[in-house]
Amino acid sequence: MNHDKSTCQCCRLDRRQFVKRLGAAAVAGTAAPTIFDPRLARAAPTTNSIAETAVARFYDSLSENQRGEICLPFDDEARRRISANWHVTDIDIGDDFYTDDQRQIIGEIVRNVTSEDGYERLLRQMDDDSGGMDNYSVAIFGDPANGQFQWEMTGRHLTLRADGNTVDKAAFGGPLVYGHGEEDPKHNLFYYQTQKANDVFHALDPQQAKQALLTDAPSENAVKLQGTQGDFSGVTVGQLSADQQQLVQETLQVLLAPYRQEDVDEVMSLLKTGGGLEKLNMAFYKAEDLAGDQIWDIWRIEGPSLVWHFRGAPHVHAYINVGIQQQTPA
Repeated sequence: MNHDKSTCQCCRLDRRQFVKRLGAAAVAGTAAPTIFDPRLARAAPTTNSIAETAVARFYDSLSENQRGEICLPFDDEARRRISANWHVTDIDIGDDFYTDDQRQIIGEIVRNVTSEDGYERLLRQMDDDSGGMDNYSVAIFGDPANGQFQWEMTGRHLTLRADGNTVDKAAFGGPLVYGHGEEDPKHNLFYYQTQKANDVFHALDPQQAKQALLTDAPSENAVKLQGTQGDFSGVTVGQLSADQQQLVQETLQVLLAPYRQEDVDEVMSLLKTGGGLEKLNMAFYKAEDLAGDQIWDIWRIEGPSLVWHFRGAPHVHAYINVGIQQQTPA
Protein backbone atom coordinates (compact mmCIF):
# COMPACT_ATOMS: atom_id res chain seq x y z
CA MET A 1 0.00 0.00 0.00
CA ASN A 2 1.35 3.44 -0.95
CA HIS A 3 2.04 5.83 1.91
CA ASP A 4 0.48 9.27 1.34
CA LYS A 5 2.68 11.78 3.17
CA SER A 6 0.27 14.58 2.38
CA THR A 7 -2.34 13.13 4.76
CA CYS A 8 -0.30 11.09 7.26
CA GLN A 9 0.01 12.76 10.68
CA CYS A 10 3.06 10.65 11.47
CA CYS A 11 5.31 12.15 8.83
CA ARG A 12 7.77 14.68 10.12
CA LEU A 13 7.30 18.13 8.64
CA ASP A 14 10.13 19.89 6.89
CA ARG A 15 11.52 22.10 9.63
CA ARG A 16 11.48 25.32 7.60
CA GLN A 17 7.86 24.73 6.59
CA PHE A 18 6.98 23.91 10.18
CA VAL A 19 8.55 27.11 11.50
CA LYS A 20 6.84 29.15 8.82
CA ARG A 21 3.46 27.68 9.73
CA LEU A 22 4.03 28.11 13.43
CA GLY A 23 4.78 31.81 13.04
CA ALA A 24 7.35 34.12 14.48
CA ALA A 25 5.74 34.38 17.92
CA ALA A 26 5.88 30.66 18.60
CA VAL A 27 9.51 30.20 17.56
CA ALA A 28 10.76 33.23 19.47
CA GLY A 29 11.20 30.90 22.44
CA THR A 30 9.96 33.25 25.14
CA ALA A 31 6.20 33.51 24.66
CA ALA A 32 4.04 30.99 26.47
CA PRO A 33 2.13 28.52 24.26
CA THR A 34 -1.63 28.38 24.14
CA ILE A 35 -3.19 27.05 27.33
CA PHE A 36 -4.73 23.58 27.12
CA ASP A 37 -8.44 23.58 26.44
CA PRO A 38 -10.07 20.74 28.44
CA ARG A 39 -12.86 20.53 25.87
CA LEU A 40 -10.31 18.95 23.52
CA ALA A 41 -9.44 16.15 25.96
CA ARG A 42 -8.91 12.63 24.68
CA ALA A 43 -7.91 9.35 26.30
CA ALA A 44 -4.46 8.48 27.63
CA PRO A 45 -2.02 7.08 25.04
CA THR A 46 -2.39 3.48 23.96
CA THR A 47 -0.32 1.02 21.94
CA ASN A 48 -2.33 2.24 18.93
CA SER A 49 -1.45 5.91 19.41
CA ILE A 50 0.50 7.54 16.59
CA ALA A 51 3.82 7.68 18.43
CA GLU A 52 3.51 4.10 19.68
CA THR A 53 2.72 2.67 16.26
CA ALA A 54 5.84 4.47 15.02
CA VAL A 55 7.80 2.81 17.85
CA ALA A 56 6.53 -0.57 16.66
CA ARG A 57 7.60 0.21 13.08
CA PHE A 58 11.01 1.31 14.34
CA TYR A 59 11.41 -1.91 16.32
CA ASP A 60 10.37 -4.03 13.33
CA SER A 61 12.90 -2.20 11.14
CA LEU A 62 15.85 -3.11 13.36
CA SER A 63 18.24 -5.87 12.40
CA GLU A 64 19.26 -8.49 14.94
CA ASN A 65 22.56 -6.68 15.39
CA GLN A 66 20.79 -3.38 16.00
CA ARG A 67 18.40 -4.96 18.50
CA GLY A 68 21.36 -6.38 20.36
CA GLU A 69 22.72 -2.87 20.82
CA ILE A 70 19.66 -0.72 21.64
CA CYS A 71 16.91 -3.11 22.80
CA LEU A 72 16.91 -3.93 26.50
CA PRO A 73 14.70 -5.95 28.85
CA PHE A 74 11.74 -3.95 30.11
CA ASP A 75 12.97 -4.14 33.71
CA ASP A 76 16.50 -3.00 32.91
CA GLU A 77 17.67 -0.45 35.48
CA ALA A 78 18.53 2.03 32.72
CA ARG A 79 14.81 2.65 32.20
CA ARG A 80 14.55 4.04 35.74
CA ARG A 81 17.59 6.29 35.55
CA ILE A 82 17.03 10.04 35.38
CA SER A 83 19.67 12.65 34.68
CA ALA A 84 19.94 15.97 32.87
CA ASN A 85 22.84 14.69 30.77
CA TRP A 86 23.28 11.03 29.86
CA HIS A 87 22.90 8.59 26.99
CA VAL A 88 20.69 5.52 27.37
CA THR A 89 22.80 3.73 24.72
CA ASP A 90 26.26 4.38 23.31
CA ILE A 91 24.97 4.94 19.78
CA ASP A 92 23.94 8.38 18.55
CA ILE A 93 21.00 8.83 16.22
CA GLY A 94 23.29 10.35 13.59
CA ASP A 95 25.67 7.36 13.54
CA ASP A 96 25.89 5.09 10.49
CA PHE A 97 24.38 2.41 12.73
CA TYR A 98 20.92 3.69 11.70
CA THR A 99 19.44 3.97 8.24
CA ASP A 100 17.89 7.19 6.97
CA ASP A 101 14.46 5.57 7.20
CA GLN A 102 15.05 4.66 10.84
CA ARG A 103 16.12 8.22 11.65
CA GLN A 104 12.94 9.40 9.94
CA ILE A 105 10.84 7.18 12.21
CA ILE A 106 12.67 8.49 15.29
CA GLY A 107 11.72 11.98 14.14
CA GLU A 108 8.09 10.88 13.81
CA ILE A 109 8.07 9.55 17.36
CA VAL A 110 9.49 12.79 18.75
CA ARG A 111 7.00 14.83 16.74
CA ASN A 112 4.07 12.80 18.01
CA VAL A 113 4.86 12.78 21.74
CA THR A 114 4.95 16.60 21.68
CA SER A 115 2.62 19.43 20.77
CA GLU A 116 3.47 21.68 17.83
CA ASP A 117 5.02 24.30 20.08
CA GLY A 118 6.76 21.68 22.21
CA TYR A 119 8.23 20.01 19.12
CA GLU A 120 9.72 23.24 17.83
CA ARG A 121 11.15 24.15 21.24
CA LEU A 122 12.65 20.68 21.49
CA LEU A 123 14.31 20.99 18.09
CA ARG A 124 15.80 24.34 19.10
CA GLN A 125 16.92 23.01 22.47
CA MET A 126 18.70 20.02 20.90
CA ASP A 127 20.35 22.30 18.34
CA ASP A 128 21.54 24.73 21.00
CA ASP A 129 22.67 22.19 23.58
CA SER A 130 24.11 19.34 21.56
CA GLY A 131 24.22 20.24 17.87
CA GLY A 132 20.91 18.63 17.01
CA MET A 133 18.90 15.42 17.37
CA ASP A 134 21.66 13.37 15.70
CA ASN A 135 23.68 13.69 18.90
CA TYR A 136 21.01 12.09 21.13
CA SER A 137 20.41 8.38 21.70
CA VAL A 138 17.42 6.04 21.88
CA ALA A 139 16.56 2.64 23.33
CA ILE A 140 13.58 0.32 23.37
CA PHE A 141 12.78 -1.58 26.55
CA GLY A 142 10.65 -4.67 26.02
CA ASP A 143 8.88 -5.59 22.79
CA PRO A 144 6.08 -3.42 21.31
CA ALA A 145 4.39 -6.57 19.99
CA ASN A 146 4.48 -8.45 23.27
CA GLY A 147 3.41 -6.81 26.54
CA GLN A 148 5.09 -3.88 28.21
CA PHE A 149 7.47 -1.72 26.21
CA GLN A 150 8.96 1.73 26.27
CA TRP A 151 10.87 3.88 23.79
CA GLU A 152 13.24 6.33 25.41
CA MET A 153 15.35 9.17 24.04
CA THR A 154 18.08 10.82 26.09
CA GLY A 155 20.93 13.29 25.81
CA ARG A 156 21.86 16.70 27.15
CA HIS A 157 18.86 18.22 28.94
CA LEU A 158 16.42 15.58 27.73
CA THR A 159 14.65 12.39 28.71
CA LEU A 160 11.60 11.66 26.55
CA ARG A 161 9.42 8.54 26.56
CA ALA A 162 6.63 6.75 24.68
CA ASP A 163 5.07 3.63 26.17
CA GLY A 164 1.43 3.41 25.13
CA ASN A 165 0.39 3.49 28.80
CA THR A 166 1.90 0.05 29.39
CA VAL A 167 3.52 1.35 32.59
CA ASP A 168 0.69 1.27 35.12
CA LYS A 169 -0.27 4.50 36.91
CA ALA A 170 2.66 6.50 35.50
CA ALA A 171 2.19 9.43 33.15
CA PHE A 172 4.67 9.58 30.26
CA GLY A 173 5.81 6.07 31.24
CA GLY A 174 8.04 7.51 33.97
CA PRO A 175 9.98 10.65 34.89
CA LEU A 176 10.92 13.13 32.19
CA VAL A 177 13.71 15.68 32.02
CA TYR A 178 13.93 18.84 29.96
CA GLY A 179 16.13 21.92 29.99
CA HIS A 180 18.12 24.46 28.02
CA GLY A 181 21.74 25.56 28.39
CA GLU A 182 21.11 29.26 27.71
CA GLU A 183 22.14 31.13 30.88
CA ASP A 184 20.42 34.43 30.09
CA PRO A 185 16.96 33.75 31.53
CA LYS A 186 15.19 35.96 29.03
CA HIS A 187 16.62 33.95 26.15
CA ASN A 188 16.06 30.55 27.70
CA LEU A 189 13.41 28.53 25.87
CA PHE A 190 11.60 27.77 29.13
CA TYR A 191 11.80 31.11 30.93
CA TYR A 192 8.12 31.65 30.16
CA GLN A 193 7.39 28.82 32.61
CA THR A 194 9.20 30.65 35.42
CA GLN A 195 7.26 33.80 34.58
CA LYS A 196 3.97 31.89 34.78
CA ALA A 197 4.88 30.17 38.06
CA ASN A 198 5.89 33.52 39.54
CA ASP A 199 2.48 34.92 38.66
CA VAL A 200 1.22 32.63 41.41
CA PHE A 201 3.82 33.87 43.88
CA HIS A 202 3.04 37.52 43.24
CA ALA A 203 -0.67 36.82 43.78
CA LEU A 204 -0.03 35.53 47.31
CA ASP A 205 -0.71 37.64 50.36
CA PRO A 206 2.25 38.32 52.73
CA GLN A 207 1.53 35.36 55.01
CA GLN A 208 1.12 32.97 52.09
CA ALA A 209 4.28 34.31 50.44
CA LYS A 210 6.24 33.75 53.65
CA GLN A 211 5.06 30.16 53.70
CA ALA A 212 5.83 29.61 50.02
CA LEU A 213 9.31 31.20 49.90
CA LEU A 214 12.07 28.98 51.28
CA THR A 215 15.84 29.33 51.38
CA ASP A 216 17.40 26.19 49.93
CA ALA A 217 15.88 23.88 47.33
CA PRO A 218 16.01 20.08 47.44
CA SER A 219 18.11 18.26 44.88
CA GLU A 220 16.79 18.78 41.37
CA ASN A 221 16.39 15.04 40.78
CA ALA A 222 14.61 14.41 44.11
CA VAL A 223 11.29 13.68 42.42
CA LYS A 224 10.27 10.37 43.97
CA LEU A 225 6.51 10.29 44.49
CA GLN A 226 5.58 10.43 48.19
CA GLY A 227 1.91 9.52 47.99
CA THR A 228 -0.77 10.71 50.36
CA GLN A 229 1.49 10.44 53.42
CA GLY A 230 4.12 12.73 51.93
CA ASP A 231 5.70 15.81 53.48
CA PHE A 232 5.39 18.71 51.04
CA SER A 233 7.05 22.11 51.35
CA GLY A 234 5.60 25.49 50.55
CA VAL A 235 2.04 26.75 50.46
CA THR A 236 -0.86 24.32 50.04
CA VAL A 237 -2.96 25.09 46.98
CA GLY A 238 -6.16 23.99 48.75
CA GLN A 239 -5.69 26.85 51.22
CA LEU A 240 -5.58 29.48 48.49
CA SER A 241 -8.47 31.55 47.22
CA ALA A 242 -10.38 30.54 44.09
CA ASP A 243 -8.58 33.06 41.89
CA GLN A 244 -5.18 31.99 43.25
CA GLN A 245 -6.05 28.35 42.57
CA GLN A 246 -7.02 29.32 39.06
CA LEU A 247 -3.50 30.72 38.55
CA VAL A 248 -2.03 27.41 39.72
CA GLN A 249 -4.29 25.56 37.29
CA GLU A 250 -3.18 27.83 34.46
CA THR A 251 0.45 27.28 35.42
CA LEU A 252 0.05 23.52 35.17
CA GLN A 253 -1.62 23.89 31.80
CA VAL A 254 1.27 26.00 30.52
CA LEU A 255 3.84 23.53 31.88
CA LEU A 256 2.08 20.63 30.16
CA ALA A 257 1.52 22.42 26.86
CA PRO A 258 4.73 21.09 25.18
CA TYR A 259 3.45 17.50 25.41
CA ARG A 260 0.87 15.60 23.36
CA GLN A 261 -2.73 15.84 24.46
CA GLU A 262 -3.01 12.18 25.41
CA ASP A 263 -0.21 12.51 27.97
CA VAL A 264 -1.70 15.74 29.31
CA ASP A 265 -5.01 13.95 29.82
CA GLU A 266 -3.30 11.15 31.73
CA VAL A 267 -1.46 13.65 33.94
CA MET A 268 -4.74 15.36 34.84
CA SER A 269 -6.42 12.02 35.56
CA LEU A 270 -3.59 10.91 37.85
CA LEU A 271 -3.58 14.31 39.54
CA LYS A 272 -7.27 13.88 40.27
CA THR A 273 -6.69 10.39 41.65
CA GLY A 274 -4.05 11.85 43.96
CA GLY A 275 -6.50 14.32 45.47
CA GLY A 276 -6.59 16.99 42.80
CA LEU A 277 -5.19 20.48 42.61
CA GLU A 278 -6.00 21.16 46.26
CA LYS A 279 -3.45 18.58 47.43
CA LEU A 280 -0.54 20.25 45.62
CA ASN A 281 1.99 22.53 47.27
CA MET A 282 4.00 25.27 45.58
CA ALA A 283 7.41 26.32 46.85
CA PHE A 284 9.82 28.99 45.63
CA TYR A 285 13.47 29.25 46.62
CA LYS A 286 15.63 32.28 47.36
CA ALA A 287 18.80 30.50 46.27
CA GLU A 288 20.26 31.61 42.93
CA ASP A 289 17.91 34.48 42.18
CA LEU A 290 19.77 35.24 38.96
CA ALA A 291 18.95 38.90 38.48
CA GLY A 292 18.20 39.72 42.11
CA ASP A 293 14.73 40.62 40.87
CA GLN A 294 12.68 38.32 43.12
CA ILE A 295 11.43 36.44 40.10
CA TRP A 296 12.34 33.15 41.71
CA ASP A 297 14.27 30.96 39.28
CA ILE A 298 13.97 27.74 41.29
CA TRP A 299 10.49 26.49 42.16
CA ARG A 300 8.63 23.26 42.76
CA ILE A 301 5.08 21.96 42.51
CA GLU A 302 4.48 18.78 44.48
CA GLY A 303 1.67 16.62 45.79
CA PRO A 304 0.82 12.94 46.29
CA SER A 305 0.83 12.14 42.56
CA LEU A 306 2.92 14.91 40.96
CA VAL A 307 6.37 16.43 41.31
CA TRP A 308 7.60 19.19 39.00
CA HIS A 309 11.00 20.57 39.99
CA PHE A 310 12.26 23.51 37.95
CA ARG A 311 15.82 24.73 38.44
CA GLY A 312 16.30 27.85 36.36
CA ALA A 313 19.76 28.82 37.63
CA PRO A 314 22.32 28.97 36.13
CA HIS A 315 20.26 27.45 33.31
CA VAL A 316 17.17 25.24 33.14
CA HIS A 317 17.08 21.68 34.42
CA ALA A 318 13.54 20.45 35.01
CA TYR A 319 12.40 17.06 36.28
CA ILE A 320 8.81 15.76 36.09
CA ASN A 321 7.31 12.71 37.78
CA VAL A 322 3.56 12.03 37.69
CA GLY A 323 1.91 8.84 38.90
CA ILE A 324 0.40 6.93 41.75
CA GLN A 325 2.83 5.64 44.35
CA GLN A 326 2.88 1.85 44.27
CA GLN A 327 2.25 0.36 47.71
CA THR A 328 4.65 -2.31 48.90
CA PRO A 329 2.75 -5.39 50.12
CA ALA A 330 2.90 -5.91 53.90
